[in-house]
Amino acid sequence: MIYGGGMLEMGLTMSFGQLVMDNEIIAMTRKVLEGIPVNDETLAVDVIKSVGARGHFLAEDHTYHNMRKLSEPKMIDRRMRQFWVEKGSKDLATRCDEKAREILETHKPDPLPDNVHRKLLEIIKEREEELGLK
Repeated sequence: MIYGGGMLEMGLTMSFGQLVMDNEIIAMTRKVLEGIPVNDETLAVDVIKSVGARGHFLAEDHTYHNMRKLSEPKMIDRRMRQFWVEKGSKDLATRCDEKAREILETHKPDPLPDNVHRKLLEIIKEREEELGLK
């Protein structure tokens, strides 16, 4: 289990930008823990045979269709520096803060099913009564 996403200062402070960044890192960690699939498709023995020892794989359709399957970050920018600069030179923290703001401003969650909503209200009411709040 991974917890603590978005936490700063030993959990005393929460940062939505940090939460977005941690989400990216957690997704990458989970991908690594899944392992690397080894099968006929990923081994690409036929492609290796057709390209040969002196060829390269970058122009092969197989490479193009499979090169990002093991790592698909949404926030980490892996472009060449020149292209990163042309796009505004935003660092990871800035991109994550902007993404967090976008989510907060635009996300519309699906409503909870009625039975779940009722159960949560019951739990809250019981706890408030235990604490003498109502």
